[in-house]
Amino acid sequence: MSAPSRWTVQHEELHADCRVFRVYKEHCNHPLDKREGDFFVLRSGDWVLALPITEDGRLVMVRQYRFGTRDLSTEAPGGIIERGEDPVLAAVRETEEETGFAGGRASLLGTCAPNPAIQANRCHFVLLEGVRPTGRRAPDEHEEIQVLALKPKAALELALANTAQHSLALLALYRLRDVRPDLFS
Repeated sequence: MSAPSRWTVQHEELHADCRVFRVYKEHCNHPLDKREGDFFVLRSGDWVLALPITEDGRLVMVRQYRFGTRDLSTEAPGGIIERGEDPVLAAVRETEEETGFAGGRASLLGTCAPNPAIQANRCHFVLLEGVRPTGRRAPDEHEEIQVLALKPKAALELALANTAQHSLALLALYRLRDVRPDLFS
């Protein structure tokens, strides 16, 4: 069986501007058999999820209300990367804004495409080792955040027990477990 072809975009137009993302309508065609169709793609800046580990080995997590599920979610701190911002620096910034923790060593654990069927952005996972509380927080206008410091194994168990778990936050925990299995023992 041959590999699938890459469709070509013939025309693209803004369909809706939704503040944190834009929806584009793309008219595409298949390069070999000339099938065509309209497809909708969400475009936003890339995202970052931080995995901040305290000096005593606890994972700093946030608990907040999520409008999509209309429920509370416990997840890694993170958000949209500012235009031109390095993902590692974005993780440091988002962690301090949301949790009041900073410092330590930062390293990129990996990157994924959150939902390539309809989204064009990427999500980056960043490990922050040795963070300490600074007392400086600056949550966004609509954020109400509870900060938790959990053993990584307990954080993963909590995520697996939640049927409405943020899937990227779960993937971030799995990446952390792969890189630092010692934290989960």
